[in-house]
Amino acid sequence: MDFNLKKLTSDAGVFFTRAVQFTEEKLGSAEKTELDAHLENLIARADCTKNWTEKIFRQTEVLLQPNPSARIEEFFYEKLDKKIPSRTTNGELLGQYMMDAAKDFGPGTPYGSTLITVGEYQKKLGGAEREFLQTAAINFLTPLRNFLEGDWRTISKERRLLENRRLDLDICKARVKKAKHAEAKAAAAPDFQETRPRNYVLSASASALWSEEVEKAEQELRVAQSEFDRQAEVTRLLLEGISSTHVNHLRCLHEFVEAQASYYAQCHQYMQELQKDLSSAHSDTYPNSFSSNAHPSATCPSPVSSATLPGVSPTGLASGPGSTRDPAGPLKVQDVQPPVTGHRKAKVLYDYDGHDTSELSLLADELITVYTVPGMDPDWLVGERGNQKGKVPVTYLELLS
Repeated sequence: MDFNLKKLTSDAGVFFTRAVQFTEEKLGSAEKTELDAHLENLIARADCTKNWTEKIFRQTEVLLQPNPSARIEEFFYEKLDKKIPSRTTNGELLGQYMMDAAKDFGPGTPYGSTLITVGEYQKKLGGAEREFLQTAAINFLTPLRNFLEGDWRTISKERRLLENRRLDLDICKARVKKAKHAEAKAAAAPDFQETRPRNYVLSASASALWSEEVEKAEQELRVAQSEFDRQAEVTRLLLEGISSTHVNHLRCLHEFVEAQASYYAQCHQYMQELQKDLSSAHSDTYPNSFSSNAHPSATCPSPVSSATLPGVSPTGLASGPGSTRDPAGPLKVQDVQPPVTGHRKAKVLYDYDGHDTSELSLLADELITVYTVPGMDPDWLVGERGNQKGKVPVTYLELLS
């Protein structure tokens, strides 16, 4: 090991000297060269950019990968310059579990076939998530990381160098000031009562020595000032480049938002397709289970007229196994016998005034019991509230159970 004791001692001396100088500046006992206002503003703007970029970068990492262990693993892979292994998303894993469960439950059963359908769409959602994560990492996270680990480190290095040049300049200024003060003191008129000629010789010699010291100190000051000005210009050019960094990050931010919008739109499309598939596959078992749970629109939907119900007159419902019908006239709602099973609670979304005696008037937010009978139009249900019974439009209801 090459151990340079002389260099180590010199560095330790410089460190101690600058520590003393910093302390004196804080206490106000030493002069400090101030940077110009433009450079100070650039430094403040750069610090603000770095701090907020770092926060945005860290929080985006949390958004894209909430698992801290996975983030640490990806960090080590990046530092080792190795390719990050492909990781199955939670949606893909859930979809695979559903499809595996369907094999055990029986793919021909209603539950098994539904698990297969939902599992396929969950895998599609997981694939869309994977594409979004990759796009966001490339187009947004990578540029932010490059700034923090590249450009900002260069700026920080030059700023530290500028600070060292400032400290050197202040030391030279203090040395010149001290030398001039000693020179002035040595050049003062000697005491003429002094009878020994030797004192005059010493006084003249000291004055000459201090003049040389002043010249040397001023030369060092000029060199230090030149180095400080040069470093200040380099630092200023780097800090002015922060504006182009903002422009680049703005473009990356637009790409990130576009990736998010595309991802959520694709997820929404998949979920709509899944709802349609489930609704068509199980409309007999769970009538209107998806359409009735959708968020109500701003205006109340118009119910289908009872005249459109197949086999139902304005005052009755179609006959079926669960109803009793008078051969002499149409079915009355009051004559419908509720089925043994299939009752569901429903919450009324809007007020509804029945058009005739076969329809049940509704008040918003009340709870009623509903069921269907064979042959009934799927846009209508039979509703019960206490001793009252009548047809109700499903678009005015939210099925709860």
